[in-house]
Amino acid sequence: MQMGENAASKNYHNNHHLHNHHQVFDVSVDVLPQNGSKCFDDDGRLKRTGTLWTASSHIITAVIGSGVLSLAWAIAQLGWIAGPAVMFLFSLVTYYTSSLLTDCYRTGDPDTGKRNYTYMDAVQSILGGVKVNLCGLVQYIGLFGIAIGYTIASSISMMAIKRSNCFHQSGGQNPCHISSNPYMIMFGITEILLSQIPDFDQLWWLSIVAAVMSFTYSTIGLGLGIGKVAANGTFKGSLTGISIGTVTETEKIWRSFQALGAIAFAYSYSVILIEIQDTIKSPPAESKTMKKAAKISIVVTTTFYMLCGCMGYAAFGDQAPGNLLTGFGFYNPYWLIDIANVAIVIHLIGAYQVFCQPLFAFIEKWANKKWPENYFITKEFKIPVPGFRPYKLNLFRLVWRTIFVLLTTVISMLLPFFNDVVGILGALGFWPLTVYFPVEMYIVQKKIPKWSTRWICLQMLSMACLVISLVAVAGSIAGVVLDLKVYKPFKTSY
Repeated sequence: MQMGENAASKNYHNNHHLHNHHQVFDVSVDVLPQNGSKCFDDDGRLKRTGTLWTASSHIITAVIGSGVLSLAWAIAQLGWIAGPAVMFLFSLVTYYTSSLLTDCYRTGDPDTGKRNYTYMDAVQSILGGVKVNLCGLVQYIGLFGIAIGYTIASSISMMAIKRSNCFHQSGGQNPCHISSNPYMIMFGITEILLSQIPDFDQLWWLSIVAAVMSFTYSTIGLGLGIGKVAANGTFKGSLTGISIGTVTETEKIWRSFQALGAIAFAYSYSVILIEIQDTIKSPPAESKTMKKAAKISIVVTTTFYMLCGCMGYAAFGDQAPGNLLTGFGFYNPYWLIDIANVAIVIHLIGAYQVFCQPLFAFIEKWANKKWPENYFITKEFKIPVPGFRPYKLNLFRLVWRTIFVLLTTVISMLLPFFNDVVGILGALGFWPLTVYFPVEMYIVQKKIPKWSTRWICLQMLSMACLVISLVAVAGSIAGVVLDLKVYKPFKTSY
């Protein structure tokens, strides 16, 4: 029994913010016969089971988000030369900085150093100080924003299905104005149910479904683009993008800036990279697996992005829509577009969870630390589920996650312009989370001397990305200001 007690107390120290003592103790007694090391990792947590494939599907779910649909529009603003070039550059920067970030999962030695479970933990243990709070602020506001962006995007897709069916039934006679609110509410209710899944590890199935869906709609968008190019008989678009005349010179500049934000958003997943890495089993070292996963996912997503973005631009030219699938409007085969839109909705339902879980965990951990004695916050009730393990119901989790989803839904109803919101989020989160923190942590971890060539190159990369971020924020804010001129809250019908 002695060993059980040790295992329990060791586990308790690592997990005291997650469970109360008794449950952890029970777990330890259950695993006694199998020898502690088989069931627990070096940090006393249950063995991680993630693989290269689950990590890649988490990343693909997170990266090929609704961002892919605004890429044709982004390339239309930048043109045939700058558009693909910018996209390729973003993919390189994202891959490079995410491989720097994978090395920050463990502080010190890559195989045995102390694990950092979240992005904030990594900043805390490597950089410390004010930077931790800054990182947390940017990260969690970013995640909150992504949740809003996804709610808006899914309602746009649900409305597109409803409209195309209504349009076909009435033979094009009915203009079919629809409000987006009921669809946002439906999405919200689904998320309230799913957000009760206790933690990230248990989301792998949702991620795989979501990754499959993202391929489905990207492929349909690509296919329709190719079809439209064939029907037009030419590639539309120009080398420099949308022509002056269609838009004024100032508009062209703002729109190009905004396009940078849209592309940055399409690549942003650094926000949850360390959280994904924390699900991977070792040996080999987690950073090795994660680098491979990052490489696979970025090659896959860039290929898709290039194809969707370029085909969309070739199909529509200067008229490329903000959301690729709505651009095909009511063309036949309309059922194909419906399938794509259903796939988007299913994918966004999954992606919302992948992005929100770290935020949920952060708040719950903080509440547990602050009020460890509070029954409402710490008590878990076991509810038997036939055929499955019992579900652990926690009242605080139930209430707080429900409030969170309600909040994102209401804000989405107030701000239903997807493109500009996406641009602002992409731009705000891109520099600090994708570039600045990974570079700074890498310099500290690898002890790179100040003013050495390597240090200067890293700082130049960071500065260049800061400029891009600022420019993109400016462009997107200009976009939102234009939207607000013609907009009435809660009155959205398209």
